[in-house]
Amino acid sequence: MAEERVSATLTIAASAATVFAVLADPATHAAIDGTGWVQQAVDRAPLTEVGQVFRMDMHHDGHPDRDYRVANRVLVLDPPRAIGWLPGTETGDGHLESGGWTWCYDLAPVRPSETEVTLTYDWSAVPQFIRESLAFPPFGPEHLVNSLRHLAELAAPPSRA
Repeated sequence: MAEERVSATLTIAASAATVFAVLADPATHAAIDGTGWVQQAVDRAPLTEVGQVFRMDMHHDGHPDRDYRVANRVLVLDPPRAIGWLPGTETGDGHLESGGWTWCYDLAPVRPSETEVTLTYDWSAVPQFIRESLAFPPFGPEHLVNSLRHLAELAAPPSRA
């Protein structure tokens, strides 16, 4: 595959600030995930600065441990326009080792209560030795669309019954 990133875009019926707040809350990430791999937030503090690390418990049947933890370093934090992170694992000395792939959400207000959200998964920085053992992207294109639909549901205003 020549392209080393995949993106999907969806217009969400919520303000950019509302959508950003959902994305900045690690506790919502399991509900946003379109694969079912993200299980729960270990760190529940909102994402507030570049360099912040937040950990997530994960599950994947193809992972050697099946249940594992990722440590994500915030790379982009530009409220309410963009948020992104670099997943990795922590070594015993607290150092973060990354595989080289990133997740980024770009938010563009369409109207005060509508936001166009683009989710990009980028694996262009993945080293060759990792590419030899893992296929990229490790999911189908529907994953990004599912994630954006889940995000839209979480960001939607409560319905009035």
